[in-house]
Amino acid sequence: MSVSSQRVLVLSGRGRYADPWHDHAATSHQVATLVADLVGEVEVRSSFPSALADVEDFSLVIVNCGRGRPDPAYDGDDEAWAAHHSFLHRYADAGGPILGLHQSANTFADSPYWADLLGARWVQGVSSHPPFGDSVFDVVENHPITTGLDVVLARDERYCDVERADGSTILLAHEESGVRHPAAWLRDNGRRRSVYDSLGHDVESYRSPSRRLLLRREVMWLLGRAIE
Repeated sequence: MSVSSQRVLVLSGRGRYADPWHDHAATSHQVATLVADLVGEVEVRSSFPSALADVEDFSLVIVNCGRGRPDPAYDGDDEAWAAHHSFLHRYADAGGPILGLHQSANTFADSPYWADLLGARWVQGVSSHPPFGDSVFDVVENHPITTGLDVVLARDERYCDVERADGSTILLAHEESGVRHPAAWLRDNGRRRSVYDSLGHDVESYRSPSRRLLLRREVMWLLGRAIE
């Protein structure tokens, strides 16, 4: 597939999948801007129930959504969103790659598929993070995504104790209170390909050159492109 024909969808949290801690619109715009020159088209869509109805037309889905409010009176009940989750499940099963950013480990709690598709899950009462600030993420695996990077520096949150799927390859880690915590990882089982990148709390994260490079390389790898 030529670069000009590759399309990326950035799914931005709203309503049921927005939260008060993350400016989904601002970070989604940053992500779209940073990867726009890599593909033919980048489209940002808010998370409405029908937002993924044509997801098979995209070469990559980037999920930038949060936990939000599941109460039915706010933005629909589980049944109203069931097709949304099925669309994404079928896309991944057909080989469609997925990149989940930061709070995406804590989104789509009503989906029976999402944690497995992403390979990451924020566990209520277990997962946590220290205060937002200058952060150092060490490169763990020599992979095309991380080649030439020793560390990723960013003003960001450092997620701790996020549940990680078996068989994943850890790309980045950080240390908190003497414990090493994975910060980004990928899964590639020959059928599904995904990356979870826990960075990206707000737009400050994307001001870091090393963080921007990491994101662009993640996108290129997920699209099956050579990383220079």
